[in-house]
Amino acid sequence: MELKAFIVEDNATIRENLIGALEELASIKVLGWAETESDARGWLSQPGAAWDLAIVDLFLKQGSGLGILDALRGRRPGQRVVVLSNYATTDMRKRCSQLGADAVFDKSNEIDALIDYCMQQSHARA
Repeated sequence: MELKAFIVEDNATIRENLIGALEELASIKVLGWAETESDARGWLSQPGAAWDLAIVDLFLKQGSGLGILDALRGRRPGQRVVVLSNYATTDMRKRCSQLGADAVFDKSNEIDALIDYCMQQSHARA
């Protein structure tokens, strides 16, 4: 089953490569993307927003991925939020988990783990 995802990433090259990899390898349909906390919060918090997975970077053009995590604490059951960041330290992973992240992945060496996570989520919904 195809997951519907929203990407929060302000680096265009990373975002485009990520979208391509997710759509090709992990049965993901990307519904949209945002570069700022406020744009992401607005889109993801819409009543009836039909997303299954949000992939959030921590450092954005404006705001922070931590603010997005906090805003999504009341998301619908089954909606997953993961962090994809170059700053996936032990302390940051703990903070993200406290704010409701379902998983945290390091951009530099855990892209395969993110793809595996997405595939598991797709299979779980099937």
